Amino acid sequence: QVQLVESGGGSVQAGGSLRLSCEASGYTFDAYCMAWFRQIPGKEREGVAYFDADDTTYYADSVKGRFIISTDNYENTLYLQMNSLKAEDTAMYYCARSQRPAVACYRRRARSDYGYWGQGTQVTVSS
Repeated sequence: QVQLVESGGGSVQAGGSLRLSCEASGYTFDAYCMAWFRQIPGKEREGVAYFDADDTTYYADSVKGRFIISTDNYENTLYLQMNSLKAEDTAMYYCARSQRPAVACYRRRARSDYGYWGQGTQVTVSS
């Protein structure tokens, strides 16, 4: 079955960096679109970075220029490099896989387009 396991979260000072990893298993990794979402308690889960199976990337305005999403298809791993972190980046970060495979998953950015989720990894940025 599909499994997504995140790691790499932690506590960091504002201006610092972290790299999140998401190890995927149970399916053909590069046949689906992937994304990173984040959630603060009491708020909706929001998408921050997307990696389509045709290597197209998309970023939320709040992280554009600071975060980089990438994949390693040999290791079946999704990454999120987070630089210049701000206190408002504090959240639980989730790795997600699209419901549908390529090409149907391309340019899909809604939470409902992603049906498989990891357990989350906490990122805390102190100012």
